[in-house]
Amino acid sequence: MDLYYEVKGRGKPLVLIHSGGSDIRDWTYIAPVLSKHFLVITFDGRGAGKSPSLLQPVNYVEDLRMLLEHLKIENAVIIGHSMGGQIATEFSLTYPDKVSELILIAPGLTGFNYSKEFQNSMKEVSEAAPNVEKMVQLALAVPTNRIVMNSTHRELMIDMIRQHIINTFEWQSFEIIWSDPPSIERLGSIKANTLFIIGTEDIPDNYAVAESFKLVPNIEFTEIAGADHMVTLTHPEQVSQSIIKFLKG
Repeated sequence: MDLYYEVKGRGKPLVLIHSGGSDIRDWTYIAPVLSKHFLVITFDGRGAGKSPSLLQPVNYVEDLRMLLEHLKIENAVIIGHSMGGQIATEFSLTYPDKVSELILIAPGLTGFNYSKEFQNSMKEVSEAAPNVEKMVQLALAVPTNRIVMNSTHRELMIDMIRQHIINTFEWQSFEIIWSDPPSIERLGSIKANTLFIIGTEDIPDNYAVAESFKLVPNIEFTEIAGADHMVTLTHPEQVSQSIIKFLKG
């Protein structure tokens, strides 16, 4: 297994998948709380943090499967934030028997038609290359980050996105392999009991994604008041307690 990972705690296994543009530090404040109750696995996705660069098209779902097999875990609670939630959703559809419960924190969704505003903001960041500081500035100026960028976690956000952008200059491929048909067309097939967490200050696109997830048969929704897209950093206690309550009842 060439991905960097950490294992803490004991008991029911939880695998935490970080958001795009970040790394294992997305779980800095949540993993320690959860590890008091569960076996918690956090890892840097391929191309992030201490894990290898992208040398060819990447299949994050298969990376997750290989991590579970390496750790000899037959099934686990899969928890994903943002793009990590997109991966978690795909994984639950591809390998339903490996997912005991599914927890999604403001997830992405393959097949969802994101707004022009959102797409243009992402385009602006990539067009600023190779000016790293300009790319960082644009990436953090998007509405999804307005709460976290005015919090004590501002410097952590800057450091994570800067490191991510620097890492991308070493990538030899930007292609991600997703399943076809996309997840949005198969949400009704998700078998696992599912928890969907979103901050009340997240962007309309992500609330529209939440609407799509109402097709999941056994799902419950939790809103975190005053949180934007980086709810994992600004409101870790509320997120952690929501997860513990969902899993322990």
